[in-house]
Amino acid sequence: MKRRKIAYGVLVFILLVILYVIFFPWISVLSISNKKNPKQKIYSTQAYEAGFCISYTHSVNKGRVHDYYECDKANGDLILTNSHFVSYGAGMPELEETDGASFVLLENGYLMKNINRRVPKLVMAVGVIANHTFSPCYFGGELPGEPLSEISFTDFFEPQTSLIFECKKINYIDFMLYGLKRD
Repeated sequence: MKRRKIAYGVLVFILLVILYVIFFPWISVLSISNKKNPKQKIYSTQAYEAGFCISYTHSVNKGRVHDYYECDKANGDLILTNSHFVSYGAGMPELEETDGASFVLLENGYLMKNINRRVPKLVMAVGVIANHTFSPCYFGGELPGEPLSEISFTDFFEPQTSLIFECKKINYIDFMLYGLKRD
């Protein structure tokens, strides 16, 4: 009888541990979700850990823009750290607008460094012409890391879909269902 109680206790404990691992949100990810249909989403652990780049074709100057972000692991904010662009156009960052930022002239354009603009989440729309892409990337050194491999948002979402980017914790089931398999 005593062995049976111990066996049941061990079984219940193992079951609770398994349920905890499966359903408790413990995996840190960058979440990209459809604003109108939150069930349509993708997650990236690599982008959460290493940072990521959103690239697009600027609507005025038609040059390619690369905005580099990091997840603040302490409070979950997104931080726009750097922006690389070919030439100026409407909406491009101004040095005077951002304390501590600096410009670097590169042979392929301009890099605005140390922007450090924080937002709790980023909302943007998948462009029809802008060819928005996403790529996890590594940071370090003077210049932002090179994008690892660009993934078009239209591979996952329809053009003109509003997307929400946020750093969050999810459970194992959600990660298995929506985790970015190209990580």
